[in-house]
Amino acid sequence: MLMHTTQPEVSIIMCMYNVEKYLREAINSVLHQTFPHWELLLIDDGSEDGSTLIARQYAAEYPARISYHDHGEHVNKGLSASRNLGLSLAKGELVAFLDADDVWLPNYLELQVNLLRQKNVPVICEATKYWYNWNAREKENQVVYIGAGQDQLYHPPQLMLELYPLGKGAAPCMCGIILEKELLQKLGGFENSFKGMYEDQVFLSKLYLNAPVYISSNHHNLYRQRADSLVGASQNTPAYHVVRKHYLDWLKKYLRQHPQKYKEIDRLLQQAWRQYSVSPLRLLVRFVPGRLKRFLRKHAPASLVRQVNLAGKVQINA
Repeated sequence: MLMHTTQPEVSIIMCMYNVEKYLREAINSVLHQTFPHWELLLIDDGSEDGSTLIARQYAAEYPARISYHDHGEHVNKGLSASRNLGLSLAKGELVAFLDADDVWLPNYLELQVNLLRQKNVPVICEATKYWYNWNAREKENQVVYIGAGQDQLYHPPQLMLELYPLGKGAAPCMCGIILEKELLQKLGGFENSFKGMYEDQVFLSKLYLNAPVYISSNHHNLYRQRADSLVGASQNTPAYHVVRKHYLDWLKKYLRQHPQKYKEIDRLLQQAWRQYSVSPLRLLVRFVPGRLKRFLRKHAPASLVRQVNLAGKVQINA
């Protein structure tokens, strides 16, 4: 049995929900880390498959390093609430995140901790390898670099301007982030009001607005690409836009409470809101253009058909 007697330097929060096919691989990637001073908190968000049994088995086999936790009555509360539970239990000075279907290369923690200490920064975000060939051998994995200049330190609010969801650059993945626990607590952890899409983006927005962040070109984490994953949901669905509007509303309120005012962010926020400041007709055109047009051509007056066609052109050029 792997022995661990010193205080953990890194608390790893791994949340799970019905991931029995991937969970062992994720946990084993932590066990194989070259950096020895860690604890792994397995947070079960109400799994109904074999994930619970697998997690309990690992916690029993490695009691000094791995612990199992769930919400009261084994309920499902969402990823943000589960991460907050992990944060409340974390003993380490640093916190890292690994979703239960992703993996780390063996030197991930060692390189991240060393770089954080070397640069004397509170947060390191590294690039991520999008992992396709775990089940599609013919498809090549792709390194996705964070959409800003590499190997640089960024002060607030620069990353908010450059990265998604207000900017155009690729945002970091949670499996490539390590940060000081004290900072995470100061930020208030994760927002429980978000359950599903945009949970990561809300947290990252708080990070960009309040802390210096070092962007690293290293890529020692594998982000499993799954057709059935939450992130795999299309951004062109009505559900996505409902959640995005919820995020924009949250950000607007958060900025009002922020001690510093950033005119550039206000401008980008107004620009993001603009696409939703449209007539009901344009919203219909956005989400069901083909079906709506066919129906109108068959049943509506010619004048209304012209309005729909015009609204579609405006949307395309927006």
